[in-house]
Amino acid sequence: MATAQEAYDFIVIGAGSAGCVLANRLSADPANKVLLLEAGGRDRDPWIHLPIGYYRTILNPKVAWRYETEPEPGCDDRRIVWPRGKVLGGCSSINGLVYIRGQPEDFRHWRQLGNPGWDWDDVLPYFMKAEDQERGPDALHGTGGPLAVSDSKQPHPLCEAYIQACDEVGIPRNSDFNGPSQEGAGYFQLTNRRGLRCSTAVGYLRPARKRPNLDIQTRALVSSLVFDGKRAVGVRYRQNGAERRADASREIVLSAGAIGSPQILQLSGVGPAGHLKEHGIEVVHDLPGVGANLQDHFQVRSVYRCSQPITLNDRAHSLAHKLLMGLEWLLYRTGPLTIGAGHGAIFARTRPELATPDVQFHILLFSADRPGQPLHRFSGFTASVCQLRPESRGSVMIKSPAPEDHPAIIANYLAAESDRACIVAGLQLTRRLARTEALKPYIAEEIEPGPERVSDDDMLAYARARGSTIFHPTSTCTMGPASRPQSVVDPALKVHGLEGLRVADASIMPTVVSGNTNAACIMIGEKGSDLMLGHA
Repeated sequence: MATAQEAYDFIVIGAGSAGCVLANRLSADPANKVLLLEAGGRDRDPWIHLPIGYYRTILNPKVAWRYETEPEPGCDDRRIVWPRGKVLGGCSSINGLVYIRGQPEDFRHWRQLGNPGWDWDDVLPYFMKAEDQERGPDALHGTGGPLAVSDSKQPHPLCEAYIQACDEVGIPRNSDFNGPSQEGAGYFQLTNRRGLRCSTAVGYLRPARKRPNLDIQTRALVSSLVFDGKRAVGVRYRQNGAERRADASREIVLSAGAIGSPQILQLSGVGPAGHLKEHGIEVVHDLPGVGANLQDHFQVRSVYRCSQPITLNDRAHSLAHKLLMGLEWLLYRTGPLTIGAGHGAIFARTRPELATPDVQFHILLFSADRPGQPLHRFSGFTASVCQLRPESRGSVMIKSPAPEDHPAIIANYLAAESDRACIVAGLQLTRRLARTEALKPYIAEEIEPGPERVSDDDMLAYARARGSTIFHPTSTCTMGPASRPQSVVDPALKVHGLEGLRVADASIMPTVVSGNTNAACIMIGEKGSDLMLGHA
């Protein structure tokens, strides 16, 4: 029997990139009683707050869900680990800090798919509202928002060489990937402030935590929603060995992410009826799109041995250098410890007839066998390429009625011919850049894919054998009109056919944005809160 709790006006499930935004904005009015539920704990691990610390947290089960896909047919039947944030701040507490909004064309496409209010001109004010842009305000950027967005303070010879290499092959330099054009080569902006990570837990939740009308409950694993007919009225969750229940008089909003949100809906009887019945779950509402339409950016890494000892590998394996890095951070809040997942960046078109970039590169000043693994002992760096607009679609489906059991994740990578062609073209572009005059002084040899792989078929085989997620799952509770197959929420983020229930996180994206997804999730939280408060 669940222990009853006092009622709230709003319940937010998931304290991630969008959930912390919602908790802040909904509780800004002292008349609103808000409950925020998070399955993970507080963001107390010091590695969370040090930007380079993502390398230690992303696979740490204390702060991350270690999901795993089913055997992927397009990836030699490998199971691929999918880490997601399980801590206040969610993925914004363990990600690589990269601030990329996506292309304006992404959001124009959302509008074309039947989502009024989500065109570029509609969402830009919410990006700007969130932002505290270090460069100052202009027509595309805002200041004074909760989310710190900062420039890299130190150019690096490898990044400069890549920018020059891009110039050699006709890719321009770009000082702002969130500016008028995304295409080009340059440096990422990061969500940090004075050398520390600015997660949504830091930027949004920390200023709101002392509000008496905001109740934050951690280690709270949601087992199901509670319905009165077709209206969501409460939440059941487990905390410290006890079954608890909380009720909402106005609305419940799911912000548990592209895996958690469809899982909770399915556990609650909302989803494809046949699948729910197979697992003994009483169907509240047959909604086939819940868990369908999964999209993710597939990445493939090229690793190089550097001919000069200027990589993070060199510094990480030297006690003196590690002490100097720590001292630099303590004294100046600069240096390698302030770098996120990628120092340099490239957005490029693999075919000249394309209107906008279709691949993204992260230039990493280190190398390892896999993310989260120890750095190589040699001087090494990585050029990671991912496809921005995949056509392959997967799914997230529960495997049991137990909330602690991970769902079945099928990404279906490389199922579409266009995806295979794009990733191969991206790898060939990686090689083309490596052969430029600008990069010659820095590359001693190619470690992966390796010189024995030459043809397109070789590159595809390498992608199948070594490719992985770049941690951007979306679209499992797709936004769209009720008439559109597989749509789950309407443009107001209300779940089709139900009352008192919305979804606001990466799962509602009709298509994955062209770049890292964290900034867009924060925008969704901003717009979602306005929709719930009637301000949109």
